[in-house]
Amino acid sequence: MLKFAATFALGLGLAGAATADTWDMPTPYGDSTFHTVNIREFAADVSAATDGALEITVHSAGSLFPHPEIKNAVRSRQVPIGEFFLSRLSNEDLAYGVDSQPFVATSYDDAAKLWAAQKPVIEALLAKEGLKPLFSVPWPAQGLYTNGEVKTVDDLAGLRFRAYNAALEEFATLAKAAPVQIEASNIPQAFATGQVQAMITSPSTGANSKAWDFVTHYTPINAWVPKNIVVVNTRVFDRLPAEVQAAVMDAAAKAETRGWEMSAAEAETKTKVMADNGITVVQPSDELMNGLLAIGADMVDNWMNSASEDAISVLNDYKAE
Repeated sequence: MLKFAATFALGLGLAGAATADTWDMPTPYGDSTFHTVNIREFAADVSAATDGALEITVHSAGSLFPHPEIKNAVRSRQVPIGEFFLSRLSNEDLAYGVDSQPFVATSYDDAAKLWAAQKPVIEALLAKEGLKPLFSVPWPAQGLYTNGEVKTVDDLAGLRFRAYNAALEEFATLAKAAPVQIEASNIPQAFATGQVQAMITSPSTGANSKAWDFVTHYTPINAWVPKNIVVVNTRVFDRLPAEVQAAVMDAAAKAETRGWEMSAAEAETKTKVMADNGITVVQPSDELMNGLLAIGADMVDNWMNSASEDAISVLNDYKAE
């Protein structure tokens, strides 16, 4: 089992530290993904602000723990800090997955309002498991990847559809497609072997996985703006000297601001990368959008029927903004 130093000498200050503390940090995505780039900058900021008293070693692309295990690895203190896709936790409480409900928040402005409503509930839920959120960064709005243009929802029927959380599984099922859980790093192989034939994901993931090698069309349906989150084990964090805690939180605030800006830039640049490499970018037809919106409405109804009071309060607070 991986071991790490999680304590500082009593009263250790930022300057003149006798030894440096090192945190191993697993992340799910590759080094070219803007989330990982942002996290490496966060780690560099922490090192600089603490004069090397705290060093964070980033282990990208699921190289230390696979994505589904990262949250529990931090909770059990196998590692002190980690990143994961927030709505992966929807099976624990639907509040985690509000941002992955189709057409609830489809722009960055709406996503920011939703996060403002969601954050206090997420903080309370994670606190019960000894976890402290540091920052959260959205992906660009999710688009549809297919071979050939999809003009109506009926065109999705029967396709093997890549899913990355419970909401996408439900979406695919309602579209009469067949959901298949596939991690981002396995997308090219999944298409090459016929495991999947279509997907909804961000322009970032599409470009990073070289989607032009296995699909012909991208339709920017802007279905939702989901987020990643970085969490730290509370007991480990609380052992840090106050000055180091403050430095981590300051670096986290900068990473959140920077990450949202990076995400917005990605939406345009990575869509262009795909077009430049031969993918046909086609605007969705009214008929397609009407069908997708109907699925989204059904999903929100189902969500409301199953959601906790906390989860429903998030959606209500967001709508009240």
